[in-house]
Amino acid sequence: MAEQLHSAFESSMDKTNLILKDIEQAYGWPKEQRNQSYCALRTVLHLLRDRMPVQESVEFAAQLPVLVRGIYFDGWKPQDVPIKLNRDDFLLEVRQGFPYDVEGGPERVVQVVLDTLRRHVTQGEWDDVKATMPRDMANIIP
Repeated sequence: MAEQLHSAFESSMDKTNLILKDIEQAYGWPKEQRNQSYCALRTVLHLLRDRMPVQESVEFAAQLPVLVRGIYFDGWKPQDVPIKLNRDDFLLEVRQGFPYDVEGGPERVVQVVLDTLRRHVTQGEWDDVKATMPRDMANIIP
């Protein structure tokens, strides 16, 4: 049992590191900037989570690695969602949650993180996530 638990944690850590590395590679960041890739992931995950209805949010999270799922649900208040954010509000919230100046600004941060996440969930689930977003955000969701 202990070996299975250890293996599950290792697998989740490996998958989480892969997600963070994908974000870093998109920007050309070295591993020493892991705090930036983590901040980008956390910020976008929380805004995406809070924009979706509870059921869809839970279904999406079920496909994330356990560690990323923990980040995703950290501080979540399901009774307060979905929060209505249009594209500009969403990007403003990203800017406030991700205090680093990067090429392409908040829109690029969102595109990089969402493109990375899209590769780690099924196409059907990703289509469901996109369907919950307002029309004006469609152009930033891959």
